[in-house]
Amino acid sequence: MSQTVLVFVKQVPDTQNITGDAMTPAGTVNRAALPAIFNPEDLNALELALQLKDRYGVKVVVGTMGPPAAAEVLRSSLFRGADECILLTDRAFAGADTLATSYALSCCAKKVGKVDLILCGRQAIDGDTAQVGPQIAEKLHIPQIAYVEEVINLDSDKIRARRAIEGGYEILEAPLPCLLTVIEGNDPRPMAALKIMKYKKAKTPGEVAKNAASPEEAEKICAELKAKGLLIAEWSADYVDAAKDRIGLAGSPTKVKNIQNVILTASEAKSVEPTDEGINNLMHELIADHTLG
Repeated sequence: MSQTVLVFVKQVPDTQNITGDAMTPAGTVNRAALPAIFNPEDLNALELALQLKDRYGVKVVVGTMGPPAAAEVLRSSLFRGADECILLTDRAFAGADTLATSYALSCCAKKVGKVDLILCGRQAIDGDTAQVGPQIAEKLHIPQIAYVEEVINLDSDKIRARRAIEGGYEILEAPLPCLLTVIEGNDPRPMAALKIMKYKKAKTPGEVAKNAASPEEAEKICAELKAKGLLIAEWSADYVDAAKDRIGLAGSPTKVKNIQNVILTASEAKSVEPTDEGINNLMHELIADHTLG
């Protein structure tokens, strides 16, 4: 089976310990103030794609939109088993909301060419909107299945998948091409030592140019990396034919009105002796103030 699965992933700031200091006056995240990680549910989407590669021999292409540093999640994808990677990077993409992001990624998908299946994580931890995947499907005019846990079967013209719903699950079938948003449920495989050795020198043209002594040297190094299958594709807004008024801040109608820091403080605490008497007294107090009963 000669099919192509395109996985969109994102490098996100680690928002576990985010504070007001990590926010800009415009209401966006100051990414430089936080360490960058692979968006967790995008790892689940990548794992699902790699499982399809193991089962059906599909080609796995991974794409991400972001600054040059986002190439790190692409190398991580190669280390896990992806076949090709694309960095969609351009200053014109900066400040994009979900509408502008989904448009740019849909342009990327069209540029890839024949894509049978697109996988995305359900949502990114820096936004929690769960909008980008469905918006990509809408812009590409293809069906979508959201909250996918498992692909049951992949044929040449259709896919059957199990998706989570409240209180259980349902099995849906859709024609190809199709887009799936993936939730937690599989165990993303670790990076493989042999693949790390093979792809540790993989770079984008921008990374090469940054460290090269001259444009001529950069061109030579890029040619050498390409010959070895180690050159990560780098696509600009112009290359994917993205309209400038639909990307970045210009194409983003979403605006942050205000930011509020919520500081959680401990309320009154009471120690309870770990004895039968102490527990009985606690139970009587909880019943008396109607917390229980």
